Amino acid sequence: MDFLNKEILDYCKKFTSQNNKILKELARETEYKIMMPRMMSGPLMGSFLQFISYMMKPMSVLEIGTYTGYSAICLASGLQKNGHLHTIEINPELEDFAKKYFKKAKVNNQITLHIGNALDIIPLLDISFDIIFIDADKKNYLKYYELSLKKIKKGGIILIDNVLWSGKVLQKIKKNDKETREIKKLNKLIINDDRVENMMLPLRDGIMICKIL
Repeated sequence: MDFLNKEILDYCKKFTSQNNKILKELARETEYKIMMPRMMSGPLMGSFLQFISYMMKPMSVLEIGTYTGYSAICLASGLQKNGHLHTIEINPELEDFAKKYFKKAKVNNQITLHIGNALDIIPLLDISFDIIFIDADKKNYLKYYELSLKKIKKGGIILIDNVLWSGKVLQKIKKNDKETREIKKLNKLIINDDRVENMMLPLRDGIMICKIL
């Protein structure tokens, strides 16, 4: 969900450097062929992730939730020459789609796509990451955050998408709404967490930025 009106969003997109042709092609094919295309990061969020990557020049990046590969390509754009991005996707049906675009974007040699449950895969990665981007199933957000803190370098950045959750964080939680309950718990934990400094931005569906102290 976008919280600004369409005219403002269109104006922002107009005056933001356009993503490359491969990302545009990826977005179009995702819209036409893949279920729930709104899960894709999109141009404004993609540009934000690119800028974070450009500024930090990471050697190692972890993405939790690949979907069709849009955000992975954006995050890989600022990797150092020998840098690498690990991305985890639970849905094996998306593997070939994402890999096709990693190759088209010429970042396939810098990306490893893991298929499976991130809660099982993350502990097996013997790597300290500069950037971790969390954008997977919301009911496990607290677990992903705690696992990420064990895998991130001091001074590194954890980015967490969908922390506004279509505005549901401001509403009374329905009895069976596990996702909203988990996101609200995470937001409350982070603002009181002395392991990080954080900022929540109302970009698209909300993104939390945590710097590791």
